[in-house]
Amino acid sequence: MVRPTLSTTTSTPSDVDADVLVLGVRSGTDGGAPTIAPSAAGALDALADLDLGSVGVTGAKDQLVRLPGTGVAAAGIALVGLGATVDAASVRAAAGSAVRQLPQAASIALALPTDSAELVDAALEGAALGSYAFTRHKGTGTTAPARGDQRIAVVAPADTAADVTVRPAIVADAAALVRDLVNTAAGDLGPADVADVAVAQAEGLPLTVEVLDEQQLEEQGFGGILGVGRGSERPPRLVVVRYEPSSASKHLALVGKGITFDSGGLSLKPAASMLGMKTDMTGAATVLAATIAAARLGLDTKVTAWLCLAENMPSGSATRPGDVLTLKNGKTVEVTNTDAEGRLVLGDGMVAASLEQPDALVDVATLTGAQVVALGDRTTGLMGSDDLVARVRAVADAVAEPIWPMPLPEELDARLASDVADMVNATVGNPAGGMLLAGKFLERFVGEGVPWAHLDIAGPSEHKGGGYGWLGKGATGVMVRTLIGLAEELQSR
Repeated sequence: MVRPTLSTTTSTPSDVDADVLVLGVRSGTDGGAPTIAPSAAGALDALADLDLGSVGVTGAKDQLVRLPGTGVAAAGIALVGLGATVDAASVRAAAGSAVRQLPQAASIALALPTDSAELVDAALEGAALGSYAFTRHKGTGTTAPARGDQRIAVVAPADTAADVTVRPAIVADAAALVRDLVNTAAGDLGPADVADVAVAQAEGLPLTVEVLDEQQLEEQGFGGILGVGRGSERPPRLVVVRYEPSSASKHLALVGKGITFDSGGLSLKPAASMLGMKTDMTGAATVLAATIAAARLGLDTKVTAWLCLAENMPSGSATRPGDVLTLKNGKTVEVTNTDAEGRLVLGDGMVAASLEQPDALVDVATLTGAQVVALGDRTTGLMGSDDLVARVRAVADAVAEPIWPMPLPEELDARLASDVADMVNATVGNPAGGMLLAGKFLERFVGEGVPWAHLDIAGPSEHKGGGYGWLGKGATGVMVRTLIGLAEELQSR
């Protein structure tokens, strides 16, 4: 993981020495003209008479316009759009967008609206998130940005705390860990490889890591994880990462779907649907990264991550449609579709997590194509216990991660009925309410009295279009910031 040097400066914008000085521009409201938004150190006199419209500046989000650095210490000036509103979300997005679009600049100074601690944090976090670059698979014929040599400074008020960059850097590192893991080719990242990453990431931190191999999974009754991983030459793993500060009074359990590659198993996906299925372990990467961040931040909340890892492949040993699996709580599942495998591994992990009676249990998964149909590529589906759903939604809204609560209708229980087992894992031929049906399945593996929330991130986990905010193409790290925020919120209760 490589990230640039992150700092703050109290110099006035005109005096900041950088390759590029970035200023924020508000778009006009009610037909008004766009305006340059002053930073914490004031406006830039050198541009006071500039007609923004004459150089094509609108202030729209993600618009970046380069200007020569006349009258300032910086070599050049860039104007980045804030949109119509100045708040933490718009400042975070503008900072991230500017840094993302200036990969070759050796030094960047961000003179955005930062007249409060919240806005300084947002600018630093956005800048750190926007500096991400994945280069692992780049060959000698490709020139990639040298982000590790980049220096980014945020113009901040004179009374800014000395350690203000710590939290934004840790949060951005957590998102980068997810993005690195998810962007890595599946051939280089099987279940055991993810387990090795968890062990390596925990080194030097107040964390313990337990890795259960296929024999231990068999002995302890994890039939869902074993059933899904049975067809692969690379056996499944369950990784448990624990952060247990002695003074913590609340326990957050996180369960992540970790299908390192999803071929669909014997219910084989068509070629187009199989492309990109290396991303099906995003949930496991997300809960790992959030737990590591909690430890690095020294939060006063116990956090336990359960990484349910398997590769879903077709072979002579693979689980067949019609086979019956016994999950960790003894409930049996008739597998009607081997491509509905995520809920099987999650079921095992959720049962194990529930046995510890956490104060909140959140599972994260790229679970259903139905989520993308219902909510699109940027909005996470949220289901579960009413109180926890409300809390997760509030945290997600606060950190500007789009999310929307969905129902768990009782009438869907009838569709999960099986003639030979306790339930089926899918209703083949009936796609109605697929995201909700998966939620109803998972609900059966939540311990009694345990508050639960389910995050279906199938669409938002990967960005496939043009860049926006701090995001380019590839893995997004979605919901990491929400989970960190939830752990922070729990410690105050």
